[in-house]
Amino acid sequence: MLILPSEITPRDVYESRRKFIKLAAAGAILGPELALAQGGSGARLAAKRNPAFAVMDKPTEYKDATTYNNFYEFGTDKSDPAEHAHTLRTRPWTVQIEGEVKKPLTLDIDSLLKLAPLEERIYRLRCVEGWSMVIPWIGYSFSELIKKVEPTGNAKYVEFTTLADRKQMPGVGSRVLDWPYVEGLRIDEANHPLALLTFGMYGEVLPNQNGAPLRMVLPWKYGFKSAKSIVKIRFVRDMPRTSWNLSAPNEYGFFSNVNPNVDHPRWSQASERRIGEDSFFTRKRKTLMFNGYNEVASLYSGMDLKRFF
Repeated sequence: MLILPSEITPRDVYESRRKFIKLAAAGAILGPELALAQGGSGARLAAKRNPAFAVMDKPTEYKDATTYNNFYEFGTDKSDPAEHAHTLRTRPWTVQIEGEVKKPLTLDIDSLLKLAPLEERIYRLRCVEGWSMVIPWIGYSFSELIKKVEPTGNAKYVEFTTLADRKQMPGVGSRVLDWPYVEGLRIDEANHPLALLTFGMYGEVLPNQNGAPLRMVLPWKYGFKSAKSIVKIRFVRDMPRTSWNLSAPNEYGFFSNVNPNVDHPRWSQASERRIGEDSFFTRKRKTLMFNGYNEVASLYSGMDLKRFF
């Protein structure tokens, strides 16, 4: 699924031309380590577009992608993350990588940024709630980090733990979930080229409300599987006990692959509402198996995907 250059939404659609000119004049079009050193969203993040990972869909506008979010650490309303996430301090930031690996590491954000060349990839994002977006992310395949730490033969899963700091994240004081937020993947899923360790979007460093300074993006799974603001990565023998699966196992399975044939107990998953196409006359889109990323199907060969949802 390639995208032609003429199909790419230009930068001035992502946000206003005035803002771009201001950033350029201030010298904010930077390499990765300098961009994050500035802190906060708005700093440009250099990356080469990879046409092998680009869908034909029109990208969602920047304003929508950064103001309509689920990030319960900052509140449960869609507007809460954009309103409250300014309290998140993204530097200094370190990530522990541990567990069943030969080379456990603690890496700061600069080291992670320089681990592999950054790519821009245009992915679909499908929320379990029945809405979707298309976002140009910046990062590299998570498999690059896996190679760095050399998992042992005992590593069957990867567990992601996110920051849970009540001083920075007002939503952590709520009881909506047990904190910190934990997600997980089977190691073959984590090794798939589509699994993206992500540092930016729309040509910039990640805004706080979108999971700064680093997150996972797994385009064939429902959005809640893509852990945000990661502080620990563990390689483990047993399936991780993930936050939403613990909270409501009948609603949120461990795998949570996008599957139009398996409904959520409270709504259908057969169709979706694309954010930005909210006209009264706009029909919902048909949801695609694996969100259209059929190249992951071999990961689940022989599995009953209604049972292992």
